[in-house]
Amino acid sequence: MTASSSALSEERAAVADACRRLGAEGLLIGTAGNVSVRAGDLVAVTATGAVLGELTPDQVTVVGLDGTLVAGTLRPTSELDLHLGVHRRRGSGALVHTHAPMATAVACVLEELPCIHYQLLALGGTVRVAPYATFGTPELAGAVLAALDGRGAALMANHGAVTHAATLDRAVEHALLLEWACGVYQRAAAMGRPRVLDERQQQAVIEAAVAREYGTTHPVAPAAPAASGSAVPPVPPAQEGQ
Repeated sequence: MTASSSALSEERAAVADACRRLGAEGLLIGTAGNVSVRAGDLVAVTATGAVLGELTPDQVTVVGLDGTLVAGTLRPTSELDLHLGVHRRRGSGALVHTHAPMATAVACVLEELPCIHYQLLALGGTVRVAPYATFGTPELAGAVLAALDGRGAALMANHGAVTHAATLDRAVEHALLLEWACGVYQRAAAMGRPRVLDERQQQAVIEAAVAREYGTTHPVAPAAPAASGSAVPPVPPAQEGQ
C-alpha cells in the first residue's frame, strides 16, 4: 500500500480491526499490548492508554520512521521504539505485541519455546525469549530485535510476546499460533517432558510442505467429458413385478 492519505485511513482502520479481533480471542486485555503496520515510510500504531479490544481508527496514530507525529491526536504506544526498530530493520510489514496469558506464562519460565509441533516452523521453529528489560526502553527494543532475528515471533521474559509478518492479517495469525503453541507446551509439560522435533524432522516437514503446497487450498480439476459413443447407457426403469 502507498502512504497516501487514503491508505493511511485504511491502515488505521485495519489496525483497529486487528486489535478488536485479538481482544475477542483473549490475547489483548485492557490497554496492555500494541499493534502497528508500516505503509511506505509511515507507521500506523496504536495509541497509548487505549482499550484495544474496543479500538477505533481515531485511536491509531501515524508516525514517521523517526517517530515524528504525522496524523492523529493521541500519543503513540510507549513501545514505539520497539515497533520502529522492527519496521526500520525489516521494511514493510506489521507487528503485534500482546500480553497473551499462555505466551506470557511460558516467557516467565523458559529460555526458549522449543519446536514441539511442526506448525511452529511457520514462525521459524524455536521461539527465543528476549531477556527482561523495562517496558518502553531502548534496552527492551534491542533485546526483542535480537530475539526476532530470522524468526516471525519472540517471547519477552516476564512480559509477553511479539509477532511480525509481511501483512497485518498474517501477524495476527502468528500471534494466535504462538498462543496455541504455548498452551500445547504447558499441557504437555504437565504430563511429562515434551518431545522436541530435531533438525532432521523439521527439515522433512519443510520439504513436505513445499512439495504439497501445504496451507493453501487446491481446487479439484473438473472431470473430463466422456468420449463420444462411450457414455454409459441409462438404466431402464424397473418394471412392475420385477
